[in-house]
Amino acid sequence: MTESAGAPAEIGATLFGHWRPLAARYPFVVVAAIIILVFVLAAAFAPLLWTTEPLALNPLQRLKPPSALNWFGSDQFGRDVWTRTVYGTRVSLIVGIAVAVLSISIGLFVGMLAGYIRLLDGIVMRVMDGVMAIPGVLLAIALVSLSGASLVTVIIAITVPEIPRVVRLVRAVVLTVREEPYVEAAIAAGTRLPQILIRHVLPNCVPALIVQATYVCASAMLTEAILSFLGAGTPPEIPSWGNMMAEGRAFFPIAPRIILFPGAALALMILAVNVLGDGLRDRLDPKLARRV
Repeated sequence: MTESAGAPAEIGATLFGHWRPLAARYPFVVVAAIIILVFVLAAAFAPLLWTTEPLALNPLQRLKPPSALNWFGSDQFGRDVWTRTVYGTRVSLIVGIAVAVLSISIGLFVGMLAGYIRLLDGIVMRVMDGVMAIPGVLLAIALVSLSGASLVTVIIAITVPEIPRVVRLVRAVVLTVREEPYVEAAIAAGTRLPQILIRHVLPNCVPALIVQATYVCASAMLTEAILSFLGAGTPPEIPSWGNMMAEGRAFFPIAPRIILFPGAALALMILAVNVLGDGLRDRLDPKLARRV
């Protein structure tokens, strides 16, 4: 009984002892990870966080200041700003994660082929240069205008400009790895191309892609807010931070909280994701990482 009771405590002490030096070396990264976790939990359990229906209109409560009934006050339609800010977390997280996964997946596949197969390198990179020559926001606005405003359309529109950046990153890694002796030995042994890419090239791309995914996620959330603010993003009925700021800008002189609360949430989320990305870069880059 004594051994079984002491096992969880021993495991907990071991884990704490393992993470304590890391937290001491990267305190801001730990704080950023906690902030991101809070946002994720808020998005997952939004109905349980003293919220109401985000689309419910209450003209009698329009433009009310913060109170016990409405923690962040109400907007011009009497909707609870706290509720809409919490539910807006869902939209930003869905867009950020979806864009990061799609752009990393497509960019990884295209970048490995372009970096390893010399015949495809010139063609693929000229196409990527052409896409990068178009400003990402303008390209996203054009795609949304052609296909209509929806969450899926916004995700696709933001993903397209992000793919060339991932392709260029993966290609640079592959160009370095394919000259390594173990890759040349695998080629001499008759290993097939898919096996070479999966066994030898892909593991070298993963650390850089993990860091790049955090930057893509933060950029996607900011772009979604910009598109929604310009009226070319998610439909107005969807409670997103960009839509809240777009609808509240006309009332900023008398009710600045309608913009300030979602704007602060967006800034805090993007800052936390970027700080986490910097910490991952320092930890995964062998030139920057040091033993703690």
